[in-house]
Amino acid sequence: MNKDRLLSLDVFRGLTIAAMILVNDPGSWSYVYAPLLHAKWHGCTPTDLIFPFFLFMVGMAVSLGKPKTGVDRKLVTRKILKRSLYLFLIGLFLNGFPYFELSTFRIPGVLQRIALVFLAIALMHHYVKGRVQIIVGGILLVGYWIIMDFVPVPGIGEANLEPETNFAAWFDRLFLSGHMWRLSETWDPEGLLSTLPAVVTGLLGVFTGKLLFTAEDKSKGLSQIFVLGNVLIGVALGWDMIFPINKSLWTSSFVLYTGGIAMNFYGILFWLLDIKKFRYKLTFPFEVFGSNAITAYALSGVLASLFGIIPLADSSIHQVLYDGLVSIFGDYYFASFVYAIGFVALCYLPILLLYRKKIFIKV
Repeated sequence: MNKDRLLSLDVFRGLTIAAMILVNDPGSWSYVYAPLLHAKWHGCTPTDLIFPFFLFMVGMAVSLGKPKTGVDRKLVTRKILKRSLYLFLIGLFLNGFPYFELSTFRIPGVLQRIALVFLAIALMHHYVKGRVQIIVGGILLVGYWIIMDFVPVPGIGEANLEPETNFAAWFDRLFLSGHMWRLSETWDPEGLLSTLPAVVTGLLGVFTGKLLFTAEDKSKGLSQIFVLGNVLIGVALGWDMIFPINKSLWTSSFVLYTGGIAMNFYGILFWLLDIKKFRYKLTFPFEVFGSNAITAYALSGVLASLFGIIPLADSSIHQVLYDGLVSIFGDYYFASFVYAIGFVALCYLPILLLYRKKIFIKV
């Protein structure tokens, strides 16, 4: 099946990117509606679904390419390595922009994790069979659970899942001390060790794509996706009792829970847009965002930084706009939400221009 004809994949990607921009750019972090915030620690809010949905979608896109062998595999491997490197470097640029203070430069990040997950699943797609991928995924999930729940944390004591004293936090400090998430400085939500189970999120996307896109009977493939998705959710809820669903730790239960929801959500989009061929004006903006997803995300990061530092009326562009919305609506939370919606719309305009000119920037 031709990727260009998969409207559902572009819409799924675009929805995810638009949601990423929305939750990353409120008018004020002090006034954000609860569903637009990550869970404080254990648990899962709608916002916690966004990043795993994107990794899942990356896996689905990977599944569309036919596994290569011989010389072709060497060529595609170079492309995979290049693309991963470019994604990682763009992520580093966004982390440092605009000041690039190397002494406290954050190394992990959203694009960096996407780069590493893409590298792992794309190479596996071309080098190992599907059954081996499933085994690797199982080993990563169970192995991560054992490490986090049973292996003592050096210098701290018994295994635990607390923010600063869990094994993943210790591991990240070992290699990334001084270069982690600025709000904690002692652990990172996109850290090294927790990227391993994130690879399985991507593999679930690869598996779903293979099962759905290669099925002669699309209705049967969809039925299998819905059944498997709900089985994963059930297993995750059971696992949650001993290894809690947690986005920051990217726990194994979180992988299965969000993967199951992603299967159900994408299955509905695929049925509506690619099987029934329904067309809705509402989906068009997300199709546009999905056509240049990484560009939209990078643009939002640059604009958000600039809005925060460019002076305007003894303040910044960001603050002046937000204060103006507060004066109009008289509600701090609603003003913060309207600012976020407006910021998404602002990011949409240049991406729409690229779409109209048929310019699709591939990293």
